[in-house]
Amino acid sequence: MRCLYALITGAVALQPRYTPSRSLKTRLQVTGSEDDLRDEIARRNAAKADAPRVPTTQPEPTDPLGFASLLWERTLQYGSKLADSLSDEAPAKPTEDIVVLGSGWGAAALVGALGSNGERVTVVSPRNYFLFTPMLAGAAVGTVEYRSITQPVRSLNKHAAYVEATATAVDTERKVVVCEAVVCEGSQCSIDEFELPYDRVVIAVGATTNTFGVPGVREHCLFLKQISDADSLRKALGNAFERASLPTLSADERRRALSFCVVGAGPTGVEFCGELRDFLAADAARYYPDLVGEARVTLLEATDQVLGAFDASLRAEALDELRVRRLATDNQDIAGVDVKLGAQVTEVNGTHVLLGEADPVPYGFCVWATGNGAVSVVSETVSSLGEGAQAEAQATARGRLAVDPWLRVLGAPRGEVYALGDCACGAPPLPATAQVAAQQGEYLAGLLRGAGRYDLGAAKPCRAGGRRLDELFCETEGDSVVARPFQFLNLGILAYVGDSKALAQVSLGDSTLKDTGRRAFALWRSVYLAKQVSLRNRVLVAGDWVRDRVFGRDITRF
Repeated sequence: MRCLYALITGAVALQPRYTPSRSLKTRLQVTGSEDDLRDEIARRNAAKADAPRVPTTQPEPTDPLGFASLLWERTLQYGSKLADSLSDEAPAKPTEDIVVLGSGWGAAALVGALGSNGERVTVVSPRNYFLFTPMLAGAAVGTVEYRSITQPVRSLNKHAAYVEATATAVDTERKVVVCEAVVCEGSQCSIDEFELPYDRVVIAVGATTNTFGVPGVREHCLFLKQISDADSLRKALGNAFERASLPTLSADERRRALSFCVVGAGPTGVEFCGELRDFLAADAARYYPDLVGEARVTLLEATDQVLGAFDASLRAEALDELRVRRLATDNQDIAGVDVKLGAQVTEVNGTHVLLGEADPVPYGFCVWATGNGAVSVVSETVSSLGEGAQAEAQATARGRLAVDPWLRVLGAPRGEVYALGDCACGAPPLPATAQVAAQQGEYLAGLLRGAGRYDLGAAKPCRAGGRRLDELFCETEGDSVVARPFQFLNLGILAYVGDSKALAQVSLGDSTLKDTGRRAFALWRSVYLAKQVSLRNRVLVAGDWVRDRVFGRDITRF
């Protein structure tokens, strides 16, 4: 009997941590270099995100090994129960498998606060780092280095596991997440597809850039969402000046090579224009003195205003600062940004941005920084939930996952599927900002930590009777303790506009503090430095700012 006990418990202990309930892994017939395969997954997901969606139902898998796998799983489950019955000790409190999709602001805040209560937390993301996205524009021109604004996911929580993969679907019926990972053996790489089981899953994958179906955007434009985008922009900027230096170019070709177009006058587009002009005035003037006078920056905005989230007086200040001419370090004249409001882009070809009846805008490179679109796994999940509460909410959600006040996904089994950040939409919709995502992550961590005491599947997550568990997350309704819904605390917004000047709109209780210029820039830098996720990041970012001030930006290309 003791031998049987040892055999069963040993078999259970030797099982891998992530054992799926059905078929585990499929090696897709795609091979190549690691970078090429990662690009292949990204292109596939971008194509799915651009395609129209209709609600569908998922068929049951037809894996020929499914029965054997299921039989083996049931055998192990029986063995585990038998081992517990033979043990003299009380059975341990069951733990939950919480799978978090993403490694952005919401996911980082959530993961950092989970795992201490016995939950098994697994983070699934194609990138193994957290990225401080508000400083991507600076990274694109070399003001800060890429590694200064990233932090390894594995350092966020020692209790959490990490899987480097792209989630492609969430099967809410079988309670598994379908993933794709690039697996390399020597110099050969392939794409593996596998599944991860969950008790609760949190979808925090952010958003992709919305092309609004404009022809030519995916083929010809650059974006600014990831480190790879910033790297592509930095290389394109260096290439533009090196190409313009060639003696074989005509005057028209040189002017087009040095024409930089930015589409979208939100925070991303405006801050990149500010950083780009800083580069032109300080660094291009030093390294390319004969060319910098020909550089032109054009900002296109479909609406009649820039930085729509800011107060009207701050928007006017930003517009004036962008359009003003500047003197470079060698007293050369740097043209202001040509801001075109009400400019609706109809097409982007290899040389020009077309604006309907207006004159086309030539470009050396074009940055598309307008709007958010749904990531592939979000679109797949919305579609798989079929007709119901999720479909009814899509008039407002517009491709995002509609959630209730407790961030539970509508139409999914209540209490099992959550969404937060840019990929989620509540009522009323909240702005797609890092501030919202981080607060939602902290809130949801508090909610999930009480999962063993709350009924998260109830209409209002609650437990009957007893004292309040946490004043921040609970309130009393009759004889029940009910979790409070998420409430966003707007702390304000900041934006950099170039020349060591910024805009600040900060909430102080019922009043709002508005400031511009150097003082706002000092606040902008102070807040961004304080919000770095580690001391390492703070030291690196501060060092980059000092290096930029003393030595300028590095224009070396590899």
